[in-house]
Amino acid sequence: MAWDDKRVETWVGIMLRTGVMIAAAIVLIGGVLYLSGRGPSPRNNYRHFQGEPAQYTSLSGVVHNVNLHEPRSLIMLGLLILIATPVARVGMCIAGFLLERDRMYVVVSTAVLVILLYSLFFHK
Repeated sequence: MAWDDKRVETWVGIMLRTGVMIAAAIVLIGGVLYLSGRGPSPRNNYRHFQGEPAQYTSLSGVVHNVNLHEPRSLIMLGLLILIATPVARVGMCIAGFLLERDRMYVVVSTAVLVILLYSLFFHK
């Protein structure tokens, strides 16, 4: 079967639905564990603002704490997957356009992917 716009659109739709469902399931599991009192759950002091702990600000920290079964890290992992889903969509579109041999859309989609990755990893 040849790759056409309809086939690429179908695969992108499946990938988007799958990514969102996986992210939602992980956040739900983390939220239930957090609310059930599993893992550390310090009392919030709303008189003074305290930023997010360092262990939740990097991918390696989140993954390390997920391995320790820490509920807040599960929630963060789900949110990271949710953020990665549209980026993966652009990557999948590039692959589809390559298979369709549509050079103009490959160039435009690659530029969009570069901008997305730059804004995620290098822009402060």
